[in-house]
Amino acid sequence: MEYGINESGGVVTVALTGNLYVESVAKLREDCLKYIEQGKINFVFDMHKLEYIDSSGLGVLITVQKRVRPRGGNVTIRGLKGIVRELFELTRLDKVFDIERNAG
Repeated sequence: MEYGINESGGVVTVALTGNLYVESVAKLREDCLKYIEQGKINFVFDMHKLEYIDSSGLGVLITVQKRVRPRGGNVTIRGLKGIVRELFELTRLDKVFDIERNAG
């Protein structure tokens, strides 16, 4: 799994690529929490190029959500497709996060 993080205008965008498994989430979690410690509370996770996410990957998203919501922040999920979309629907996380529904 690869990811890139870009902060612009107070929004932290995390672009995920490949497969997000337990082996690769520790660094991602650490990097996201650093932004939160710096006062960044609005995150967009871009999943256009994400092929799979396991429960530990979903846990990172939930961790970020739990940290930013009390501070008035938000987590938006962009580019859900295929099995990743199905996992969000099966776990009902599509009701927990703001999901961008536009095509892409």
